[in-house]
Amino acid sequence: MNAAEMATNLEFASKIASVVNLFKSEFPDARSDLKPWKNDPQTRELVDPDSIDIGFHFPGISKSWQSRSILIQIRLYQDFLNGSRRAIGVEVAGFSHLGEQWRLSTVENWGFMGTSIPSPQVGEKLKQFCRQILEIFNSTPVVGN
Repeated sequence: MNAAEMATNLEFASKIASVVNLFKSEFPDARSDLKPWKNDPQTRELVDPDSIDIGFHFPGISKSWQSRSILIQIRLYQDFLNGSRRAIGVEVAGFSHLGEQWRLSTVENWGFMGTSIPSPQVGEKLKQFCRQILEIFNSTPVVGN
C-alpha cells in the first residue's frame, strides 16, 4: 500500500519519514515517491494492505544500481492480541525501462535475484538499509493502523 496512505498516525508517519531520510542521506540524488502505485481498480486489487510501499527514482539509470527506480516494500504483521504492527521483512526491487532488473528479500536468504544485480558495494549498503528499516519499525511496535 502506498506509504502516503499508511501514514495514519504520528508514529507511523514518523517511521516512514525516517526510512525516506535514511535512504536520501545515503543516496541524495534519489527522489522519493510515497505513492508509487496508481489509484485505479486494477492496481488496487494487487496492492498488499500489509505493506508500506515507497519508491525512489534516480535522475538517470544508475550503473551501480542497475536500475533507475527502486521499490521498497516493508512487510507488516498485525498482532491482533495487542493491536500492534511490526515489520517482518523488506522486499526491494530495481527497475529500468526494461522492467524489473533485480529483487532482494530479507525474508529468506537476503540474496539478489535478477538479470542485472547491483554492484557489491551497493548491495551491501542496501542490505544495511534493510536492517535499519527493520530496526526502525521494530524498536517500538506501532499501535493501530
